Amino acid sequence: MVANHDIRQDATAVTEVSPDLLEQWLRDGETVLVDVREDYEHAEERIDGARLAALSRFDADAIRAEVAGKRVVFHCRSGKRSLDAAGRFRRDGEPAFHLTGGIEGWISSGRPVTRPLKGPALPLMRQVQVVAGLLIVLGVALGVTVNPWFLAIAAFVGCGLTFSGLTGWCGMALLLASMPWNRALKRNAATCSAA
Repeated sequence: MVANHDIRQDATAVTEVSPDLLEQWLRDGETVLVDVREDYEHAEERIDGARLAALSRFDADAIRAEVAGKRVVFHCRSGKRSLDAAGRFRRDGEPAFHLTGGIEGWISSGRPVTRPLKGPALPLMRQVQVVAGLLIVLGVALGVTVNPWFLAIAAFVGCGLTFSGLTGWCGMALLLASMPWNRALKRNAATCSAA
């Protein structure tokens, strides 16, 4: 029996699924969970058994062909990108589902995630925060002491952070993911893609 709070229909005809119901559906074996975060996010932590189909390379038809006949539930970090993916996946008369609250909702409901045994000392998003913060401080310091045009560095980074927050796509994270100290993370992402 499905409780009313386990399913909530969105105005876009995408249905939100609670972690409780998703866990039940996954146990029954008729549901495929698709993670639409980027490779590096999936490598850092993931819901066991989730398939990776990053929103930046999203192909609804390929997913349909791969999981024919099964219910598909999308998830991301907090729910925004998975709502977008489910909307792209949805066809007339065909249900589309996404996990309420994303992987954060899954974790806060007390459910486990898989994390690699070895990865970078700092998670990638914390690396982004450190680099962005240093660039802003540097831009402001140089703008005050050397030339006001250096304030453009701080403005550029601020615009990038705003864009990242609004879209879920972070160019700086993609750049940092390719750095040598994050190679283990990229190897984990490559092996997770088939999971």
